[in-house]
Amino acid sequence: MKLSARNVLKGKVKSIVTGMVNSEIVIELPGGVEMTSIITKTSAENLKLKEGSEVYAIVKASNVIIGTD
Repeated sequence: MKLSARNVLKGKVKSIVTGMVNSEIVIELPGGVEMTSIITKTSAENLKLKEGSEVYAIVKASNVIIGTD
């Protein structure tokens, strides 16, 4: 797999919440850090995602917003 994204994080699916159209996928990264992604239900089915599946979280963003109180 070749990608232009520089941030490719390997982890395991911790949980999946499936709705009518979308699925919320929680990925546990090394060290226990969690990342959540919302993808279409069809995409989750096509990827055959299930708890414990090894996956990659691929992040490609042109901006990172930082806030303070």
